[in-house]
Amino acid sequence: MNGVIHHVMVRGRVQGVGYRAWVAELATSRGLDGWVRNRRDGSVEAVFSGAEDVVSGMVATCRRGPVSARVDAVQVETGNSDLLNLRRAGERFSFLPTV
Repeated sequence: MNGVIHHVMVRGRVQGVGYRAWVAELATSRGLDGWVRNRRDGSVEAVFSGAEDVVSGMVATCRRGPVSARVDAVQVETGNSDLLNLRRAGERFSFLPTV
């Protein structure tokens, strides 16, 4: 793989407002690989893989969120191929079940 993998946790009012669908649409349109899912604590978790500038831009966009969301905090860590490979086989970007 050429590029970076970032593991992102987003907190705030990010569930029930279309945040996951918004993330998936933007990530797909930017050619990123990865996944997004809700967490039982009310946060949204995502993994983005691709060119460093594109992944950084996606993370910056996540800090704003869609108009219906309120983002209070975004935590970004370096991800790895094990995290990336949680996506569904054959999909570039997946919705995963809530954990």
